[in-house]
Amino acid sequence: MYQLMTAGPTRVSAEVMAARSQPFPNPDQDHAFVEFYHELCGQISELLGSRAHETLILGGEGILALEAAIATLTEPGDRVLVLDNGVFGAGFADFVRIYGGEPVLYTCDYRCPIDPDALRQYLQTDHTFKYATLVHCDTPSGMRNDIASLCPLLKEFGLLTVVDAVASMFGEPVDVTKGIDLLCGGSQKVLSAPPGLAFVTISPEAWKFMQGRRAPVASFYANLLAFSRYYEEKWFPYTMPASDLQGLAVAVSRIAADATREARHAALATACRQALRQGGLTLYPESGFANTVTAFFVPEGLQVADVVRTMQLEHGIMISSSFGPFAGKLLRIGHMGENCTKDAITECLHSLQIALSKLGFEPKTSLSAAFLQGLG
Repeated sequence: MYQLMTAGPTRVSAEVMAARSQPFPNPDQDHAFVEFYHELCGQISELLGSRAHETLILGGEGILALEAAIATLTEPGDRVLVLDNGVFGAGFADFVRIYGGEPVLYTCDYRCPIDPDALRQYLQTDHTFKYATLVHCDTPSGMRNDIASLCPLLKEFGLLTVVDAVASMFGEPVDVTKGIDLLCGGSQKVLSAPPGLAFVTISPEAWKFMQGRRAPVASFYANLLAFSRYYEEKWFPYTMPASDLQGLAVAVSRIAADATREARHAALATACRQALRQGGLTLYPESGFANTVTAFFVPEGLQVADVVRTMQLEHGIMISSSFGPFAGKLLRIGHMGENCTKDAITECLHSLQIALSKLGFEPKTSLSAAFLQGLG
């Protein structure tokens, strides 16, 4: 079996796996399980800035959080501003259309983060939108947008905000009190639990809007309103994945105990990027680098698939290719959660150097040595 250094899923600790293997209760009948779920949701909210923003954990991969947020917020005919500077940024438009909304794309240079000043100028000419969608870390390219500036700006113009932070939360600073109405996350990234759980953290204002909608939500499974009174009634809209939640609880506890996690992600990401540059590799994007994933161009004359395959089969490490407009162009190293350690990244970069050399590209310096030097 290979080691994961992908941009998700990430490595999972033995403690999380052990928790998932324990006997589990009947979540439909055991009121103690409802208390456990409610407290776990509260812990996630607290880590994100406020228990006044209610978190719901959903039984599905992280994409379910995005769809559920859009499904529950969108009514037929709603104009929705879709901030697009990446694959997942643009992808929000598909969900808006599915649920009867009218997406209006604000498309920016995919090589750079969204500029708050330029967005302000745009909103001054048109801000008749119900809500706006944006991505914190657009995983296919390693692009990070400054949600701490963008979300308060959108709120100035009266827009609710939906933020995809699946690949960033807990590895980057995220505070839901800074203008975020629906924050979407998943279990398989920085939290380092297996894929299969999604969560949405919801502001009181967003709850008010969703509960006041005129048309019924055009989904059952992606309807956040189905959870509205789960705690009072001790009843879930569907059977919750108890074993997955037991594992998630341990993962959340590990995150809560790691006071240096954001600083560690920043330091290791910076050193990783520095090493790749010194080795003669070209990073993507041009600015706005995420601290959870680093993307870089495959060297000229090499094929992405050959690098990924060589890393996996000969070195026992899997890194990520990319997709959409970046397919066949970019390679990605995921340094998030359990992947984000000095030893894991050192081993990955050492193996990458050997793989690239074998395939015909000789890095200008030792990638692993440059990485360690960058850490000081």
